[in-house]
Amino acid sequence: MKRFLTLWKREVASYFISPVAYILATMFLLVMGMGFWFLANVRLMNGATFYDLLRALYGGVAWFAVLMVIPVLSMRSFAEEKRSGTLEMLLTAPVKDSEVVFSKFLGIFTVYVVMWLPTLAYYPLLQNVAHEPLAYDYGAMAAAYLGVFLVGGFYLSIGLLCSSLTQNLIISSISSFAVIALTFLAGFLPAVSPIPLLREWSEPFSSVLHMLEFSGGVIDTRSVILYVSSTMFILMVTTRILESRRWRA
Repeated sequence: MKRFLTLWKREVASYFISPVAYILATMFLLVMGMGFWFLANVRLMNGATFYDLLRALYGGVAWFAVLMVIPVLSMRSFAEEKRSGTLEMLLTAPVKDSEVVFSKFLGIFTVYVVMWLPTLAYYPLLQNVAHEPLAYDYGAMAAAYLGVFLVGGFYLSIGLLCSSLTQNLIISSISSFAVIALTFLAGFLPAVSPIPLLREWSEPFSSVLHMLEFSGGVIDTRSVILYVSSTMFILMVTTRILESRRWRA
């Protein structure tokens, strides 16, 4: 456990001692802030409820921020280590491959969570723009953030997997964005597919529908299990890829 915590601290520190995390956080909060401002000033003026705002913010605007941030946040996890030659040093250290993979995932997931924390300030600000006091539903807010973290963790694991396959940062970023974007777009199949069977089979796996459910205050345990198990599976695949590199060496 001590080795895992040391690796996790190393990963988190590698982001905050460089301008990457700060630039990403600035861009992320800029997109989310503009989206919040638009929704608060337009939708609330038209009589939208607190639930409408949650669904629009986390089921809509948040996707732009997530798709922008996650490929860049995860691209350097292994690709940078390979490029600089520090991965070989890490693999020769007395640590398990699984500890390396899971510590890197937890590190970028920690940065991802920290980037979301300032958005908690949006809700006190709502009272300043609403025509009448809003009845907050803290359960719905918690469900929305749970969805953001579950879906975000799943997409971060995809980015980590793509980063483990190359030492080029650009290729890592583009490939992870492509896979994540395809996964995201596949979430619209239940609404746009002309094939009834495809609509039926794709609906349980639609991250778009899942985020709408979470942002509406609905926590479906099937969705929670899906994202936790999918994330763990991808991280195990990444571990196998790292082990194969040790074998080749």
